[in-house]
Amino acid sequence: MGEIKADNAIKFIRGIFCRYGLPHRIITDNGSQFINANFQDYCIGLGVKICFASVSHPQSNGQVERANGIVLQGIKTRVYDRLMSHDKKWVEELPSVLWTVRTTPTTSNKETPFFLVYGSEAMLPSELRHQSTRAQNYSDEYQEEQ
Repeated sequence: MGEIKADNAIKFIRGIFCRYGLPHRIITDNGSQFINANFQDYCIGLGVKICFASVSHPQSNGQVERANGIVLQGIKTRVYDRLMSHDKKWVEELPSVLWTVRTTPTTSNKETPFFLVYGSEAMLPSELRHQSTRAQNYSDEYQEEQ
């Protein structure tokens, strides 16, 4: 796998910032793309502080590592057989894995990541198929008024 360049890291976080707003800080590893002057100037220019996880204390980045582990486990269980027969098909399954992660309650606060970001639970396909109370109460007219 090739190294991620600072320009690509800037493009990536710009998309996140435009979608979700600016964070107070970013906690990252000591990757060259994050140490790069252009990346640092970009963040400083926006008032976003960059914090680096200590090389000698990698568990300080444990929450991110656990989240990555959950995503990787989801990819492995969903597409392992397909990976063996078709090179790089895991990319097609990644949105489904991320959806599962975003709609599964966490053990620490019992909330889904989706709820924590958007303030409401995602409408699940099963709710639409089986016409849950929430799906039945949805009104196009009410939504247009809002």
